[in-house]
Amino acid sequence: MRVSFYDIKAQYDELQAPMDAAVHAVISSGNYSMGENHRLIEGELAALHQMKHGIAVNSGTDALRIIMDAAGIQSGDEVITPAFTFVASVETIVQTGATPVFVDIDPATFCIDPAKIEAAITPRTKAIQPVHLFGQLADVKAITAIAEKHNLKIIEDAAQAIGSSFEGKPAGNFGIGAGFSFYITKNLGAAGDAGIILTNDDEIATACKSIRVHGMGRERYYYDHVGYTSRMDEVQAAVLRVKLTKFDEWNARRAKLAAVYYDVLANASVILPITSPGNNNTFHQFSIRTDRRDALQAHLKERGVDTMIYYPVPIHFHAPYEKYGHGAGSLPQSELVAKQILNLPIHQHLTVDQVAYAAKAIAEF
Repeated sequence: MRVSFYDIKAQYDELQAPMDAAVHAVISSGNYSMGENHRLIEGELAALHQMKHGIAVNSGTDALRIIMDAAGIQSGDEVITPAFTFVASVETIVQTGATPVFVDIDPATFCIDPAKIEAAITPRTKAIQPVHLFGQLADVKAITAIAEKHNLKIIEDAAQAIGSSFEGKPAGNFGIGAGFSFYITKNLGAAGDAGIILTNDDEIATACKSIRVHGMGRERYYYDHVGYTSRMDEVQAAVLRVKLTKFDEWNARRAKLAAVYYDVLANASVILPITSPGNNNTFHQFSIRTDRRDALQAHLKERGVDTMIYYPVPIHFHAPYEKYGHGAGSLPQSELVAKQILNLPIHQHLTVDQVAYAAKAIAEF
């Protein structure tokens, strides 16, 4: 049996008629930039996360970078963040001239360990950037308490957390702003690159809206900030609006498939992911751990089961970022998890039989 890690085309096949109509409507209108779909998706996604402002941009990476600029993060500042993450979490800090300060993760959740944060705070620390990894939120309750105690900003990297929440409060509501990604592999994916900034802060929202369009203010060709070209294309906004109609159904499907993994692998010799109390996990990934990771991956490949490794090397081991870390052994949990983690297929177009087949192949190994 073939069990694919992704099936992006299946999303199009399911929604072909409305998606074709939406894209055709944009192309035939001649309004390709910051049009009606752009405005509507901002409101719809802000409403989904119970937030005041949505600022649609061209990627989750730009979303983080623009929030950093709007928050005044600059050279000489420090931002606390994990090294077990996608590089965008870190590169956006470095691009501002600030210094990323790496803190280890909780291996059970793959998210930053709040117990390690306070030791990393210095007089130069300006913000904490938790990464809501794989579909669930970091320990926002503990992180918020630390930030308030030390008067620090929280910038949420919510690239993998669209639709995720803690105690009913969606991602984005725990800091000054959050960056979300709609890259094609996400739970809600565009037809290319797209992202959004969500914030409840009026000043941050105003700055972000300006920075995404060259720093332009209310009046055209008058500039309030040094900015970027980071508008979300109208076609991407239209595609996202169509897919948003299926979002709850697709996330429910992921939860159902995750339950199959938990059931079949309950007695297998692998470490299963946990969902922290209070979290609504949208299962962007289903990540197991084993010391025999590479052999298991080869075994699954022979049986037609795709897998991926997110992430094989923590950021502090990569050449551009080594200078910000403290070498091997400095982040023991991040380094261990990188050697053990294996991400299994979990997307809405898999069948229960396919996931059961994959899980049984793991149990067999």
